[in-house]
Amino acid sequence: MPEIGDIGEFNRQGWNAKADGGDRWSIPVDAATIAAARQGEWNVVLTPSRPVPRDWFGDIAGRDVLGLASAGGQQCPIFAAAGARVTSFDASDGQLARDREVAGREGLHIRTIRGLMHDLSALGDRSFDLIFHPCSNSFAPDILPVWRECARVLRPGGILLAGFTNPARFLFDEGSVERGEPLARNRIPYSDLDLPQAERDALLAQDPVICFGHTLTDQIGGQLAAGFMLTHLFEDDFETRDAVGQLMDCYIATRAILPS
Repeated sequence: MPEIGDIGEFNRQGWNAKADGGDRWSIPVDAATIAAARQGEWNVVLTPSRPVPRDWFGDIAGRDVLGLASAGGQQCPIFAAAGARVTSFDASDGQLARDREVAGREGLHIRTIRGLMHDLSALGDRSFDLIFHPCSNSFAPDILPVWRECARVLRPGGILLAGFTNPARFLFDEGSVERGEPLARNRIPYSDLDLPQAERDALLAQDPVICFGHTLTDQIGGQLAAGFMLTHLFEDDFETRDAVGQLMDCYIATRAILPS
């Protein structure tokens, strides 16, 4: 197992390994999905299973769309097939390669940029009409800069669609969840780095990325503090629920706009 050291680099390598291993979020969409998107028939997810309502997007044809930590050959190619000008920004070379794979196969144009979600300095001010940011900020130790950067690169009236894990999910010890007897043991905000080393190493052996559980103050309040206005919200979970998911929906999707 590599040394943790720099969290961004550690998680980049972890997601490269997950992409190479055929992770659920690294399986490119097929040709039929792209053909349907070209005809206006498409849906995508911010959270594990519930499609984002189409009216959350508006008409994306001809609009500038940023897929933020959203690579993997899934959402960004669909947006491009639906007529958007798409930039895919992700820390993982492997995930970006999945977007390029679909683009090359289907004759789509997707600009890909490797970087960390809290630093969008490669992107200009007011460059985008919509940001699509699915459940990925649990891999960042601090998310307030993410929301501030989103506000900087969006045009006035632009839309931020975000998915994230309900922090209550991180209260529970993973071993107890796997046993079907969830035990609330952790503090929020949560970090894998706070676990005893043996326990942390066991988690990383199963999933090679460091995770963080951010407060709702930072997840929702952080968007508001960055200047966004929240317009819609829903909860969701995986199709096959674990022991905590059987008690509550563990994932949240939000729609916010940057006022003109």
